[in-house]
Amino acid sequence: MTAALALTTDPLDHPEPRLPSECPVEIWLALLGHRWSALLLWHLQDGALRFRDLKERLPQVTAKVLSERLENLCRHGLLVRSETRGFPIEVSYGLSESGRGLMPILDQIERWSRRYPVG
Repeated sequence: MTAALALTTDPLDHPEPRLPSECPVEIWLALLGHRWSALLLWHLQDGALRFRDLKERLPQVTAKVLSERLENLCRHGLLVRSETRGFPIEVSYGLSESGRGLMPILDQIERWSRRYPVG
């Protein structure tokens, strides 16, 4: 009985869980797991778009949520926000180098989802 107990409590069998801040996969899945985030990146792969263009492409998202997602993706370095001087000021969003780096991954997800459709 003690041998079995020793086997189940062996630290090698149960490594200490990493904190979310220590696991890069968990961090990026949390960021991209927010509803609309990955789709926003997907829609921006062909070039920068204005807020209203993104809203037209994703009519189900509210303006508030769209604004929050764009701000979050900019803050994490996946998007770049650009302003055009003039009246009125035009703001557009485009992929950063880091955001462009995600495109092959999103392409693979698209291919996988077409091959193995859900539902």
